[in-house]
Amino acid sequence: MRETGSRALTRTVRLGAQDDFDGWRSAARALALTSTAPEEVLWQVGEETDLFGTAPALPPLVAEGVFSVPRPFVDLARIVICHHDPERFSLLFALLCRVRDAPRAMEDSAHPLLRRLERMASSVRRDMHKMRAFLRFREVSSAEGSRYVAWFEPEHHILRANAGFFMRRFASMRWSILTPDLSLHWDGETLSEGPGASRGETPDGDPVEEVWKTYYASIFNPARVKVGAMLKEMPKKYWRNMPETALVPDLIAGAQRREREMVATSAAEMVGGNVAKSWESLRAEAMQCNRCELHKCASQTVFGEGPLRADIVFVGEQPGDREDLAGRPFVGPAGQLFDRALADAGIDRGRTYVTNAVKHFKFERRGKRRIHDKPNAGEIMACRWWLERELALIRPRITVALGATAARSLFDKAVTISALRGEPHMMPDGNEAWVTVHPSYLLRIRDRREEEYAAFVEDLRCVDKRVIRR
Repeated sequence: MRETGSRALTRTVRLGAQDDFDGWRSAARALALTSTAPEEVLWQVGEETDLFGTAPALPPLVAEGVFSVPRPFVDLARIVICHHDPERFSLLFALLCRVRDAPRAMEDSAHPLLRRLERMASSVRRDMHKMRAFLRFREVSSAEGSRYVAWFEPEHHILRANAGFFMRRFASMRWSILTPDLSLHWDGETLSEGPGASRGETPDGDPVEEVWKTYYASIFNPARVKVGAMLKEMPKKYWRNMPETALVPDLIAGAQRREREMVATSAAEMVGGNVAKSWESLRAEAMQCNRCELHKCASQTVFGEGPLRADIVFVGEQPGDREDLAGRPFVGPAGQLFDRALADAGIDRGRTYVTNAVKHFKFERRGKRRIHDKPNAGEIMACRWWLERELALIRPRITVALGATAARSLFDKAVTISALRGEPHMMPDGNEAWVTVHPSYLLRIRDRREEEYAAFVEDLRCVDKRVIRR
């Protein structure tokens, strides 16, 4: 890094590379100590020049003193430096000046400058994730033995920042990662850099890819296909790096046909009396569900349980911490309260089927604790496929939605408990649905708990009487 004069600015700072965080930090610290305003600095990389050409050199910047900044600022700066926006250096310096004067400025998440930089950081992190997920190595034979080469076109300057991940992941493998601006080469011990390359310098494929494509096609499951979510997570621009994506269009085209066949098969088994076999197959399929992101953190899928010819099906929101660990619905504190309410209403839980609208536990981690987090509309919709199959198999006389999430899944739209509670609602299959509160609601309230519990028990009694009448 060196500083030079500029006609309209006090100083021009030259950085050694697009992701030169250390150079930026050193210059930014010195500029802040000399009270240089952000608008008085021009940041450049390498030998690039501004519109007026290279300015004459000035003596090195000398600054005395030290100051500290919050750790979140340093972490943010390390990520944002990798962004492709040429304004990133000046934006970060402007935030540094602000943080130096007001250390708690990093807590002001509504400030336009901090919000812009946070969005830039999110974009960089997303690009780093895409590189880790979608980069594919291909084997190249040479006199020195096998080497693996990969091509990637990042949106941002993330190659060096991502190098550690690939060195750890493929520590014993000799590999090269080529991008348009820079190349990295690992020999098992030393990482070296090279100039940018072109896609034509990477091989088209190798024998391992054929094996992988065969395996990928065999595990492609139509029950898990969500085209919109897939394209959002894996945009088409990454497809040419991945051998399996050549299969995706045909697999997607056949997915709906295969799903219809699966449903038809289940229906045929039901007619033939194989309800238990159909339910076991459905449950086994649900154990592998990845229709939304919740499966990544939950311990397991928590499917419904109970007699498969139950007159009443109770649908809750989602499994809690206890249910996630046990693999069974309604076994935690809310489940225990639910059992007590059923007993008070004269209903034997053993003759009811209980399940949830969402089959995976969604939570926020706070230390060692996992705190319940409400599922969103997309997660409810993704899991609705399983609930519909359960209800189609069991064919209950009455389905009871416990809480707003269950009601949303049942009616396929957002509803309020107060608007639907206390009366039957006809479903497309000719059976009834009822809506009441979730037992966890009774655990959360402090006032009127006895009154609300009594109202909940009364709802259950009405449902039981309705079953007898039907």
